[in-house]
Amino acid sequence: MPRPTIPSHPYVSRRKSVCGGEPVIRGTRFPVRSVVEYVLRQGMAPEEMVREWSHLSLAQVYDALSYYHDHKGEVDALIRRQQPAAVRRKLSV
Repeated sequence: MPRPTIPSHPYVSRRKSVCGGEPVIRGTRFPVRSVVEYVLRQGMAPEEMVREWSHLSLAQVYDALSYYHDHKGEVDALIRRQQPAAVRRKLSV
């Protein structure tokens, strides 16, 4: 059975010199994890994100969300790493 291919994400990039190599929206320093936090965890609509951060496009936001769903474990680990220790302890109870 053929292995499924992971789709490319034209609006997401990773470079060691930008945010320590974590996935960001290409051409910015806006991390994919931040898109996930705002949209999926806080309930902000993608349209609201592009109003708040006018340098982002809807295509970029949706591609960041698509990247998250293709690399969920990795991005969730990045989110956990950014949380203060007290929050991590509370969530692990």
